[in-house]
Amino acid sequence: MDFTIPPRVEEFRARIARFVADEILPVEADRAAWDAHGNIALDWLEALREKARAEGLWCLQLKPETGGQGLGKVGMAVCYEAMNRSIFGPVVFNSAAPDDGNMMVLEQAATEAQKARWLAPIVAGAVRSSFAMTEPHPGGGSDPGMMLTTATRTGDRYVIRGRKWFITGAEEASHFILIARTSDDRRRGLTAFLHDRSDPGWRIDRRIPIMGPEEHGGHCELVYEDMELPADRILLGEGLGLKLTQMRLGPARLTHCMRWLGLAKRCTEIAREYAQNRHGFGMRLSDRESIQIKLGDLAMGIETGRLLVMKAAWALDRGSFARKEISMAKIHVANLLHKAADVAIQINGARGYSTDTVLEWIYRYARQARLVDGADEVHQMVLNRHLAAEGDGFWQWEVAER
Repeated sequence: MDFTIPPRVEEFRARIARFVADEILPVEADRAAWDAHGNIALDWLEALREKARAEGLWCLQLKPETGGQGLGKVGMAVCYEAMNRSIFGPVVFNSAAPDDGNMMVLEQAATEAQKARWLAPIVAGAVRSSFAMTEPHPGGGSDPGMMLTTATRTGDRYVIRGRKWFITGAEEASHFILIARTSDDRRRGLTAFLHDRSDPGWRIDRRIPIMGPEEHGGHCELVYEDMELPADRILLGEGLGLKLTQMRLGPARLTHCMRWLGLAKRCTEIAREYAQNRHGFGMRLSDRESIQIKLGDLAMGIETGRLLVMKAAWALDRGSFARKEISMAKIHVANLLHKAADVAIQINGARGYSTDTVLEWIYRYARQARLVDGADEVHQMVLNRHLAAEGDGFWQWEVAER
């Protein structure tokens, strides 16, 4: 087993780490650079994005012919973790959800004409995008088979009717990937469509208020009222919507974990710094055994998460769907992030609960990690299904060829 990374990946990691430290963290520390929803204001963002482009740190996850650097999932695991030392990091490098997952699936599934129309503007940073799949009860959530939004074919066009909600980034998105039902076939009943903000027949019903800080464009409820789309708006093929969602959501879950590890490390960084400088009752906080136990446990949890993420990334790069590996990483890292923020706030005391650090931001953000892209319980059920089907083979090592 080789746990080393290529020198090229390390070079990108070091450059990203320097950029985050020198360019992004000072902006994060300036509250004038924040928007009303707890994200970086767009004018500040564009200035940083220009610098990232100039330094060749833009869209590293994509293939060179698409405008990226072709790092692969292992390289992304290393670099995304470094990006999210800052809460504003990933969006600066055009590696934040939902654009990140949308770009990767469009690169993989779109025709050349669709890439030129729908993918290239997102890669350029000219527009933002959304993935419209989740529906309010009784529609589809973790179970896509419950989807109620329909796309009915009429001649060479499809008429879309339905409702979606918690659609990330929708208020500022121009390009949408929409999943709708085209038949009652359980395996081939869903189809993915591309639509533009300017297409008639749909509207944003509301931007849903949430507990945590928000991505640009928030989390919105969308209503489709007889929106008509031509057949060339289908992505991948009619009836292949479930396949498209699997292609997108598996890697997207893992990239969330990559970024969350960076935030968990930031929490530990803030906690360690405070503990080393804070004195009380005649001794430094970091010299107390109780604090050492908390920080040591976090260090182990982060490294465990890194190993789970890296194994899943390695499996994806080898052509596997890595379903077990991604589910394990998703469960562990989502819970780790919440724990890291909680422990860091506890060590910082009232300072951690205030807005003097980003810990309270990360704490509010972290609670959604156990829900987005499949709740903990869904992934635990996935793992149990694999265990039931594979038995002792669940733990079998892959054997190298002679």
